[in-house]
Amino acid sequence: MLQDELSVVFEGAAGEGLRAIADILATVIKDCGYHISVSHEYMSRVRGGSNTAQLRITKHPRTAYTRRIDIFLGLSPHAASCLRERGESRTVGVIEVSTAEVQSTAEVQSTAGGSATGTLVATPFKAMAKEAGNSRYLNTIAGGILLGMIDLPLKPYIERLQTAFAQKGERVMTGNARAASLGYDWGKAHPAPEPLFPPPIDPELAGELLLLSGTAACGIGAVAAGCNFISSYPMSPGTGLLTFLAAKAESFGIVVDQAEDEIAAINAGIGAAYAGARAIVSTSGGGFDLMQEGLSLAAMTETPIVIHLGQRPGPATGLPTRTEQGDLSLALYAGHGEFPRIILTPGSLAELVMAMQHAFSAAGCYQVPVIILTDQHLLDLSTTIHRSEIHRIGHYASIVETGCGYRRYAFTPNGISPRGVPGYGEGIVRVDSDEHDEWGLITESFSMRRLMVEKRLKRRTALALAALPPSRFGNPEDASLIVLAWGSTRSLLDEVLQRRSNPDIAGLHFSQAFPLSAATFRLLSGKRLVVIENNATGQFADLVEREAGVRVSHRILKATGEPFAVEEVDGALEEIANA
Repeated sequence: MLQDELSVVFEGAAGEGLRAIADILATVIKDCGYHISVSHEYMSRVRGGSNTAQLRITKHPRTAYTRRIDIFLGLSPHAASCLRERGESRTVGVIEVSTAEVQSTAEVQSTAGGSATGTLVATPFKAMAKEAGNSRYLNTIAGGILLGMIDLPLKPYIERLQTAFAQKGERVMTGNARAASLGYDWGKAHPAPEPLFPPPIDPELAGELLLLSGTAACGIGAVAAGCNFISSYPMSPGTGLLTFLAAKAESFGIVVDQAEDEIAAINAGIGAAYAGARAIVSTSGGGFDLMQEGLSLAAMTETPIVIHLGQRPGPATGLPTRTEQGDLSLALYAGHGEFPRIILTPGSLAELVMAMQHAFSAAGCYQVPVIILTDQHLLDLSTTIHRSEIHRIGHYASIVETGCGYRRYAFTPNGISPRGVPGYGEGIVRVDSDEHDEWGLITESFSMRRLMVEKRLKRRTALALAALPPSRFGNPEDASLIVLAWGSTRSLLDEVLQRRSNPDIAGLHFSQAFPLSAATFRLLSGKRLVVIENNATGQFADLVEREAGVRVSHRILKATGEPFAVEEVDGALEEIANA
């Protein structure tokens, strides 16, 4: 009986082109009729170390990280050590023959449980690279080996290589083609054990699949929302959105500002939004720390601004290239004073596209800051997505033509004043960071202060009513145990509940963390609640307890810098369900 997926891990040092080859292979495999997702794990260094790229080749969409390895292709001196950490009895390890640690199968044991790591194939990577003409062809050889082992065609791989390296000249293109062929022949001579590989999906369906990264999905959503200004100071993993929109700037009329620091970035975004732009800033946790005064400025001036916060482990510099969901509380409480905000926490590529559009629409409608929380794992993830999952929701027309006597902060029943911009109409659009009256003039009147505070906070009711409801997995009304997740743990929740297939366990995924939909609170009452989140304390669990008035009985937490593995959560949920 064939399995419905194949998990392949490439390991190599930084600078060996691991990411490039993984992305090329992902496209080739997608075109062969498979769903595929690629998860990247890499050190914060330009050269050396040990990085991995995991390819999950599946019949059905799966994007969660898994510790399972069917085929391991190790290129660096650390390969055997990495294999010992994650290998299992079914794993086929393909490692350089000259690696000192690889002397016999018996010597390479798993550190997790002590079981043997499976079959080792000592492979002459270096000899093949030398024959192809350059030691830098190790990654190309590894890609060829994989395709040969699982009997997928070589020609599309070589064609993709030629396109990718065309600018490097004929010699490099020829060398890569030769390296791919050498690896392919080696892989064909050492095929993967049967039965191992899933059958391809329907060719007609495969033709409708796109291969996108999380960063690209963010960018597509921003473009669809009409974003025409981005300001950012580069900081991993938020930088990807800046570079994506910069590449599309000319096509879509986007002004791109690489600011001198994060303080300048958010103030530039606020200034652009004041002038009528649909503005976004992109950063990570440390950069967002510096943006907090600007966040309060946007709230006081009621200027719509979208902030993309790509999470990574902290505090301070933390682990710059790893993942974590540690900044929810930062986003929730950032900025001095009291003011409403929206926090979106998309968990899939489709939700990233929609969340960006919703962020711009909600910011314009309610004139509040909207923060989109992502993380390194989700942003760097590349996976297949069906074209039909990408939607455009349209723009919210939030700007009015001003007339004489225009009052920027006019009192209204819902607290939202008509928003004008300079030059559109006859009115003066006066804003101020000091407390002000309806006209935007500075005031120290206690009664006016009270009215303005009430005005700004009044929109909390509308924000709560318009909050995005969580996605449902199973039937939470009938289940006694509900598992809650937010952000990038969506795919994890989905897959674990599919594995368990227990009607007494259901799941809710929140693509909006604040404010929470009040309708959801009724679902949580009287249930055993479990929260999965990639942090050390359970920040979302705390938020749910406070907002919904319920108790979270179990928290499944992880703060190592790694994403959760499906196996980890499945095991933890097994213990909780049987307790």
